[in-house]
Amino acid sequence: MPARQAFAQRLRARAPMIGTFVKLRDPAVIEMLGGAGFDFVVIDAEHAPFDRENIACAILAARAANVAALVRIPEADGHWISTALDCGAAGIMVPQVRHATMAELLVQRVRYRGGMRGFSPSTAAAGYGARGIAEHLEAQDKETVLICQIEDSSAVAAAADIAAMDGVDGLLVGPVDLAVSQGSTNPAAPEIVAMGVEVMNAARTAGVSGGMFVSDASAISRWSGCGGTLFVLGTDQSFLLQSAKAGLASARQAIT
Repeated sequence: MPARQAFAQRLRARAPMIGTFVKLRDPAVIEMLGGAGFDFVVIDAEHAPFDRENIACAILAARAANVAALVRIPEADGHWISTALDCGAAGIMVPQVRHATMAELLVQRVRYRGGMRGFSPSTAAAGYGARGIAEHLEAQDKETVLICQIEDSSAVAAAADIAAMDGVDGLLVGPVDLAVSQGSTNPAAPEIVAMGVEVMNAARTAGVSGGMFVSDASAISRWSGCGGTLFVLGTDQSFLLQSAKAGLASARQAIT
């Protein structure tokens, strides 16, 4: 089964999964992360310089590594959504979703049937025409997921309505954005944690996946205990930096 289909099934079943953000544009990074065993990667076109060509190459690498690739789009418009999905992304992650009206519009932009997404049967997602019109039309809505990021207090207040929107498959809390939106620089502050718990409860009540970005794996147990099932652990950049620092420190200590 293709990775994007397996990912969609597991996400909708609220199975625990761990991924990471990809900010480096070399496709080999995604091949390595897939080989390391991550359940998914998130190509971060919001905060890293991914254009259409970079996204296509990154998703090609994900397909080669048989790892599901989501794309965090920089703007909530049809241009970015169509690019990512036509390239074969497993789904779309949208930052700063603040209310159900925005979530409803995103569902329409992601979907063919009942939506407004432009159709082509010759894309990478359609096997370059191998699927055929009817098969691709039937399959794509089932294998494509939509994850809405909750990143400020207004979004937290609307989380239950966003999660209940038909076509929304998960909520992902951005604790750093939440903290900044509250005038804080501490994503572990009690009031920020309380907002995260509220979002997890909203997702669980709606029967969709509740997700959290964590910079430290030790935080996963807390959020798993709150009903979280989708975890984005750090970034490729942070893994590289941490490993480089650790290796350099060990090397300096070994100098006699």
